[in-house]
Amino acid sequence: MSLRKNYLTEDWTVVVLGLLSIGIILFFYNIPAPVYNWGSSIEFFKSILAPKNIQHLLLQFMYVFLISILGFLFTGKSIKYLIFGFPVLYALTIFATVLAGSAELRSLNLESVIISLSIGLIISNIFKVPEWLKAVLSTELYVKIGLILLGTGVIFGDILKAGTLGLIQALIVVVSVWYFAYWISSKLNIDKELKMMLASAVSICGVSAAIATSGAIKGDSKKLSYIISLVLITAIPMMIGMPYIAKYIGLTQAQTGAWLGGTIDTTGAVVASGTLVGEEALKISTIVKFSQNVLLGIAAFVISIYWSYTKKQEDVNEVQLKPSLSIIWERFPKFVLGFIAVSLLFSFVINPQVIGEFKGTFKNLQTLWFTLAFTSIGLETKLSDLFHAGNKKPLYAFLIAQLFNVLITLAVAYILF
Repeated sequence: MSLRKNYLTEDWTVVVLGLLSIGIILFFYNIPAPVYNWGSSIEFFKSILAPKNIQHLLLQFMYVFLISILGFLFTGKSIKYLIFGFPVLYALTIFATVLAGSAELRSLNLESVIISLSIGLIISNIFKVPEWLKAVLSTELYVKIGLILLGTGVIFGDILKAGTLGLIQALIVVVSVWYFAYWISSKLNIDKELKMMLASAVSICGVSAAIATSGAIKGDSKKLSYIISLVLITAIPMMIGMPYIAKYIGLTQAQTGAWLGGTIDTTGAVVASGTLVGEEALKISTIVKFSQNVLLGIAAFVISIYWSYTKKQEDVNEVQLKPSLSIIWERFPKFVLGFIAVSLLFSFVINPQVIGEFKGTFKNLQTLWFTLAFTSIGLETKLSDLFHAGNKKPLYAFLIAQLFNVLITLAVAYILF
């Protein structure tokens, strides 16, 4: 009998590790933030390569390495390659962060997440990424730990305000975009199974929605892989371009955050694009994205009911997924609970003076986890994957639906925020 069921799911693991990370900082050791900014070669050697800064980088590495090992153990993943692969991933991430800290790149507002993503993409699309490095690219784990830490800087009042408006926006956008994506896919004669996954990925929350829908309808793994490739690759230009478009058309940070959170399909990409705009945009975009994620369980429940009652059974021995309220809980993103719990603690329990003392540490570690995630995304993304599929119609349907998503979310965000 497999022991796999005894392991925690990734979302519950993130909640445990996020709270553990915060507890270590508050009660045991305040890990000093390394220096990354520099303006000249002299300053680089005096600041970045200073013995004290190297020491801070090593302490930071030991901290995130320990958390990563626990994450792999809790979820039942092998740590065989983690000992060799994670130091390489960390080194690439620090290299990207130091590069982003140069005066030239800071003047262009190029954040470390963009640099790390670019470095990863260059490596993965020119060279073959070794298996021992692929084994440590746990993007979802890294970005969700960063999101739990983000809760340390989000006041609960912000969640109530942005979350209420975000839920209204999510309901309008999810319903309208889902039906539009399904309709345009039908017009292009895409099969029903792929239509369901495509519409859910565009309208709800990208990869997670595609996976949840695939699970609800027992979808084909190759089709799911194709949809995930579409989501990840198209998220990159949106993540980089939308903040500049928002600035050009004069959106406020709140409006920009709501637009980014409601449009970009992956949580990590939302975080990265929000970071490019500013602190308020980052908070709003994350909360709005969480509001949209909350609908994931409900959507999986509704889709499973629809699929169970409309799909013809091809095999009489096939056991259909029986819809139940447990599906909502199963698909609900548990890390959202961790984010809210941390926000409540830092809003109502922890002394503001203590928060001020540790604010810089939490911000530094939060950014580090996000950057690790985007180094991972770059290393596991092959731009050629889009063009290996024989049928380009799903690509066209996805792009058309995504454009509709961008426009309608912009209109709703502008009105509500």
